[in-house]
Amino acid sequence: MLTRWYTRIIENSDDLAAIATLEAGKPLREAKGEVLYAASFIQFFAHEALRSTGDTIPSPHPQNKTRLWTVKQPVGPCALITPWNFPLAMATRKIGPALAAGNSCILKPAPETPLSALALKLLANDAGIPNEAFQVLTADRENAKDIVGKELMADMRIRKVSFTGSTGAGIALMEQAAKTVKRASMELGGNAPLIVFNDADIDKAVEGCVGAKFRNAGQVCIAINRVFVQSSVHDTFVNKLVARMKSLRIGNGFDSNTTIGPLITPLAVERVQSIVNATIAVGAQLTFQSTISDAVRESGGNFFPPTVLTNVTDSMPVFQSEIFGPVVAISKFETEEEVLSRANNTPYGLAGYVYTRDVSRVHRVSEALEVGMVGVNETAISNELGPFGGVKLSGVGREGSKDGIEEFLETKYVSLGL
Repeated sequence: MLTRWYTRIIENSDDLAAIATLEAGKPLREAKGEVLYAASFIQFFAHEALRSTGDTIPSPHPQNKTRLWTVKQPVGPCALITPWNFPLAMATRKIGPALAAGNSCILKPAPETPLSALALKLLANDAGIPNEAFQVLTADRENAKDIVGKELMADMRIRKVSFTGSTGAGIALMEQAAKTVKRASMELGGNAPLIVFNDADIDKAVEGCVGAKFRNAGQVCIAINRVFVQSSVHDTFVNKLVARMKSLRIGNGFDSNTTIGPLITPLAVERVQSIVNATIAVGAQLTFQSTISDAVRESGGNFFPPTVLTNVTDSMPVFQSEIFGPVVAISKFETEEEVLSRANNTPYGLAGYVYTRDVSRVHRVSEALEVGMVGVNETAISNELGPFGGVKLSGVGREGSKDGIEEFLETKYVSLGL
């Protein structure tokens, strides 16, 4: 059934992409990429279901009079709570392993993007997945807390919760999960550093920065939030970044020329503007800001112009907040030891990125960064094969990969006396 669902998703990729663009505003070309990304989890976990097996354990008995083994069993009904920024992929990354492990699940999508979730369910049912195995529960923002907190989290029948969203909401859900001892996995906020050393390929680092900062208008949990550039290449990096950003086009996601879509709500625009203003007020320099055409501005969308701030220090608001918008904040550094200390000086630890040609440094820095994922000389690190997740206040557990299905399985130990 999972393989048939994967096929249905691919067959309906254009419609799914259009729904995601309509709901979330992202450029259609990005939405089409998200559909393929979403489908990859269903395909992967359809195969991973065949590889989730127990173990046979050597007997500790002196006369070999016991047989020991383990079996993998479903954890039980699952509550899956997803965000609006990747309404298709964040859903399948949870539903795929939950169903592959043999669990039923209830998906609670973000209030901003319910149609993407309902479209996935329609295709799942068409592929033969029963209603009883996969339900979608929609709610507006005013009622979502009651539905999740009072219904899903308080119900003893729900044995697992998987959440992607803000750290504050994740902590609240973990507190609620503790009352009925539910298994919990959380993919929460980030404050990802990009570190560019003086031996880096600067052109490649600029392209990586653009990709990881402006995808979905910066509304990505692993988006670059803090850019540290070694002082000897700082000006070169900034100049090349500004030149590259001048080619970005802001507009409606359905316009084929658009590379940057809107933010999700007017409140999101106000929040990003507030962080930028507060950062400039304490000494940062507004080095570049794109222009929004009159036609785009008059369309009424929630647009924010791609922006570069330099002369940023660690205590400034833009370095202390997950900005979730198209703003690049850049700071100079001198030594490897200094930048590692500064990069790790945050309660978050989801992703980090490093550009360098020094292989020894690759090992030192990737191991020293206090994050769950590191991209070295690349920033496109998300795929179905790699374990996705963070440390510290960025969450617990992993999604995707062979580790992802384990989040939805219990290991039962059996001892047989002969």
